[in-house]
Formats: sequence, structure tokens, C-alpha cells
Amino acid sequence: MIQRIQTLYLFLAAVISSALIFVFHLWTNSEGEKVYALDNYWTLGLFLASALLSLISIFRFKHRKSQFVLGRLNIILNFILLGVFVYQSLSLSGEINVSEKGIGVLLPIFSIVCLVLANKAIKKDEDLVKSVDRLR
Repeated sequence: MIQRIQTLYLFLAAVISSALIFVFHLWTNSEGEKVYALDNYWTLGLFLASALLSLISIFRFKHRKSQFVLGRLNIILNFILLGVFVYQSLSLSGEINVSEKGIGVLLPIFSIVCLVLANKAIKKDEDLVKSVDRLR
């Protein structure tokens, strides 16, 4: 059913990956300009792919196993995105002025937390259905 708790977690992960990237900046460069996800096409593509996977997973509520697999793929995608941010923050060394990291760098972590909670709820539903099928 679509009114389950995992739908709320998946929707929250989709909002984090799609809408909040336009609100929060990723970092501030040495010139003092704020860098958003729109400035780098790789990060924008990874964020939007994560949001799309979350939305697809919401509407796969009748197929819990595929919903669980899509959640795992989304978690892996967010870890890749987090790795890209760590790589970029480490490769920015050597600047005269140290750049400041924004809260946008933490958005994949918040998305991962929501996705893990959604997968936990999906697993709980799947176990409940299996236990009821054993009783029949």
C-alpha cells in the first residue's frame, strides 16, 4: 500500500535529492562564490538519479523485493555521490584561501539515512507477509 511509512521515507529522500540541492550550496570557492549542484553536471545528474530511483521505488509498492533492491541501489548511488564530494574536497587543497564546505555536502548522508529506514520498513513488511503465508 502506498500509505506505508516507507513511502514517507522514500518521499523524504526524493525531496532531499531533488529540491534541497537548489536551496543549499555545496561549498564556497576561494573567490567567495557559492557553488551549487547546478554548477557541476555530474553531481546534478547523480542527485537527480537518486531522486528518480526514490520516486520509482515509491510506486513499486506491490513488488516489495524490487522496491528493496531499488533502495539498495539508491544507497550505493548516494555513497558514490558522497565519495565524489570527498574527492572534490580533498583535491581542493593547495588554495591560498581555504574554501568553506556547505550543508549541501551532507545531503547524501541525510538521504542515506532515509533510505536505510525505508529499507528497514520494507524488510519488516516482507517478513510480515512471509509469516502470514506460513500460517495458511
